[in-house]
Amino acid sequence: MANPASHSGKGAEAAERARRFFESYTSATESFELVMTEGPEDAKRLAAGAAQMDTLIVLGGDGVIHEAANGLMTLPADARPALAVIPMGSGNDFARTISATYNDPELSLAELLGGRRVSIDLGHVTNELGQDTHFVETLSFGLDAAIALDTTDRRAANTSQEGSMLFATSGVKVFSSGHKGYPCCLHLDDGDPQELRALILAVQNGPTYGGGFRVCPDALPNDGMLDVCYNVRVPSIPHLLALFGLARSGRHVRSRVIRAERTRRLQVEFEGEGIPCQVDGERFEGRRFEVEVEPRALDVLVPARCGW
Repeated sequence: MANPASHSGKGAEAAERARRFFESYTSATESFELVMTEGPEDAKRLAAGAAQMDTLIVLGGDGVIHEAANGLMTLPADARPALAVIPMGSGNDFARTISATYNDPELSLAELLGGRRVSIDLGHVTNELGQDTHFVETLSFGLDAAIALDTTDRRAANTSQEGSMLFATSGVKVFSSGHKGYPCCLHLDDGDPQELRALILAVQNGPTYGGGFRVCPDALPNDGMLDVCYNVRVPSIPHLLALFGLARSGRHVRSRVIRAERTRRLQVEFEGEGIPCQVDGERFEGRRFEVEVEPRALDVLVPARCGW
């Protein structure tokens, strides 16, 4: 399954390369079918119909990977294909998590042939209306979610920027409107509720989002836990900008402003409406959220060099 619009339209060419590869190397698979997505939610629908397959290979960015994983999760566990990815996107954070080459379909195919099958956790979030979705990499609220959503909008507008540069410039753009934080109550596992003004409230299955920002640098997608990064104080704008820069390498978690924890479930309730929330880069609306980890929910193919 391929998203032809991924990586600024280079996905169609990459899909054709993948098709020629499987036609030329018949020993790689007994059979294959190439299907192009045509719009939003199409990848989810196609994945939900893949019960007869051994492996679903998804060519595209984090958004189409998110959709495909949610489609696979509608299938019974014993009928669920493994997920493999040929990463072709702007952020490629799931590719970073599994140590996969991105935006190079030939190398990605070689990694798949030499890779191994592992089980990973998924996150699951439900809002107060009962709407729900799984996430492969990241769920976040507040200022950081506003940044992530702005990058999504700018990619759709065909900006020339990509990856961490796109994330960084979106950050500077939205600081002025959200630097005071979003009042909320956070409850992790069986701990006491915490009253916060959330600037960053990220729930991670893997270490990065935003094209490589190491928001939860120690997160692992196979440990049965979710990593949470949030601010416990509201810093000045210069301090906030400095923390934003440190997040590129994960050093922001050393600050007394930031707390990093691990949890199996959490609840968060915000005051007011219109709170920015993103799931793997996609909008998810609400003001009260229930989040939990689903351990070893999905099998994926990872390169041999993946360290976990």
